[in-house]
Amino acid sequence: MKFRDILILAGGKNEEHEISIMTSKEVFKILCQLGYKVEILNVDPSTFEKEITKYSFDCCFNALHGTFGEDGQIQKILFNHNIPFTHSGILASYKSFNKNQTKISLKNSKINFLKSFNISKNEINKNKLKEIFDQINDFVIKPVSSGSSYGIVIIKSFYDIEKILNNNYFEKVILNSHEYFMIEKYIKGRELTVSVIEDNENSQAVAVTEIFTKNNFFDYKAKYTPGFSRHKIPASLESSIYENCLYNSKLAHDTIGCKGISRSDYIFDEKLNKLYFLEINNQPGLTPISLVPEQLNYKGISYSEMIEKLIQSAKCRE
Repeated sequence: MKFRDILILAGGKNEEHEISIMTSKEVFKILCQLGYKVEILNVDPSTFEKEITKYSFDCCFNALHGTFGEDGQIQKILFNHNIPFTHSGILASYKSFNKNQTKISLKNSKINFLKSFNISKNEINKNKLKEIFDQINDFVIKPVSSGSSYGIVIIKSFYDIEKILNNNYFEKVILNSHEYFMIEKYIKGRELTVSVIEDNENSQAVAVTEIFTKNNFFDYKAKYTPGFSRHKIPASLESSIYENCLYNSKLAHDTIGCKGISRSDYIFDEKLNKLYFLEINNQPGLTPISLVPEQLNYKGISYSEMIEKLIQSAKCRE
């Protein structure tokens, strides 16, 4: 084994804390079964750089999600201490976590994006949102930097605007957690996702899954609550659309510089026969009901094989 003593980074201090804990428990179990010596560090961003020096290990398995864990911050600390870690490096993590940077990175790729622009949290008021609705009709509000569909709101009417602005959780938690938001045109379409995994630095798009959910879209609850969504793999699509999903996902992974594993999400407008790229996730969930393990299993790659590939490809990456 290239690495034997593994420190799993888990928890964090953000809205995706519980997902990270779920992922870390699964990874811990598998690594123990594979014969690795494993410890888990519950990460507090304010003390992490000091805490990391108290452990003796060969590399870190990054099981964190959200701010600090997948936006380049923890990657920079690990890089500065010359500590090998799984998943993407500093720059690729920043580019994939920040939706604006993702679009900038892929602007010359011919990948289709929905029309969007940014506003600050101070601009999210009744007059501004009504002005936007008059211009583009239905739209989505989403934090520029966030994951797990956290904080996403769909606006389809003036009533929705009133409702969200009077929502105490949105006002006290979502707006206080993020400085900038993306306004993106909303279309009703088929939700698709593609995992990309690397083997010896060579990336491969795995499969296309279609997601069906009880909610308006594949939100946080649908992603992590058993029974709130179902998945069809492979998705029933025309071969050209299916292959386009695979091609774009590998292209996005490689262009941004993701490493180890990623997952790209799409919306497919059947009426226009047009595929839109939504985002790329450089730290996709690895819980028992997550999409990545499901897709890999479909291709004959076990959960333990995936974890071992990530461990053995760990590097100190900028």
